[in-house]
Amino acid sequence: MLVPANADDYRQLAKKRLPKQFFDYLEGGSYNEHTAQANITAFNNVQLRQRVLQDVSKRSSAHQLLGKPVAMPIALGPVGLAGLFARRGEVQAARAASAAGIPFCESTVSLCSIEEVAAASKGELWFQLYMLKDRGYAKELLERAHTCGIEVLVFTVDLAVLGARYRDTRNGIAGAQGFRAGLARARDLLSHPRWLVNVAIKGKPLVFGNLQAAVPNAKSLPAFKHWVDQQFDDSVTWQDLEWVRQHWPGKIMLKGILDASDASIAADMGFSAIAVSNHGGRQLDSVPATIHALPAIVDAVAGRCEVLVDGGIRSGLDVVKALALGANGCLLGRAWAYALAAQGEQGVTNLMATFKAEIDVAQALTGCTTIAQINRDIVIANNGWSETTKKFSK
Repeated sequence: MLVPANADDYRQLAKKRLPKQFFDYLEGGSYNEHTAQANITAFNNVQLRQRVLQDVSKRSSAHQLLGKPVAMPIALGPVGLAGLFARRGEVQAARAASAAGIPFCESTVSLCSIEEVAAASKGELWFQLYMLKDRGYAKELLERAHTCGIEVLVFTVDLAVLGARYRDTRNGIAGAQGFRAGLARARDLLSHPRWLVNVAIKGKPLVFGNLQAAVPNAKSLPAFKHWVDQQFDDSVTWQDLEWVRQHWPGKIMLKGILDASDASIAADMGFSAIAVSNHGGRQLDSVPATIHALPAIVDAVAGRCEVLVDGGIRSGLDVVKALALGANGCLLGRAWAYALAAQGEQGVTNLMATFKAEIDVAQALTGCTTIAQINRDIVIANNGWSETTKKFSK
């Protein structure tokens, strides 16, 4: 492959360049991965209504997300361990997002700390957090993010417990890690010398930058794992979110909403936005694809808060489909991580340019010169999604 043309091309390059254990961590879903695959298939099943002979000579993909202007209705969503995909990966991705005129969301379990990313990027930054059992440290993280000038908190609500990711088990990342598993992992790393030099050696320190103060004696990622695993809180309720609001002065997006009733509660409570998400199919398998869940959620919130969506978005055409079904914008996950693993910052920059070009073509050939004009009229009901969203049949 001379020049990668789309997200799938970057995926193929990422698979070659990353050790198998890290590519599988990025690629894999939970259990049998039905939902992870369904996210992609569901987008493919949504068809656009092509319109012709309309004046579309003046088009714009400019939009607003959470009150801020963006060059297109996209944000780079939180991806844990992105610093394993390229040297200081979160910094590179944040720079690419800034160049593209879109936000970058820093994950709690990023290798680069929020301070490092904020110092390296001039663009819009968001911060992702889930409810830690250690409320004192959660409060400290919120204060650090606010000090860095971040105004949007993406609060993940679908991590009460951790879904089993069998690829990680097979690769020795999760579960029992005996001698044989360690040997196999070492062999996997050594078989990728380019990654070993560029990321593992030159990209040090390979630790969770946002969590170093919580686990000060940890010198490696496995040393952090026990603390992180103990922090998932299965007692959290809607009432606990008041604690988050008390300690965060900015806007809050709840990420992990998949049910219209939950979406309505979030809107009633006055949250700025929700992200329709099944965690990329990495939590509960066999739940609906996000594009299937989206329309009912949009109807339930009825404009009371912004609605973003993630899961299975691999192109600018997918972004337009999500907007047509009511989303205000999209969070990208694996797509930008593939590009980062394949070609670093330049890969993410190039992929975002591809997304923007794809959005532009879709706008032109559906007769939409602005993002605001994209609505349900430009999609055609079909069996891939109309059974759960019958309202869209025109």
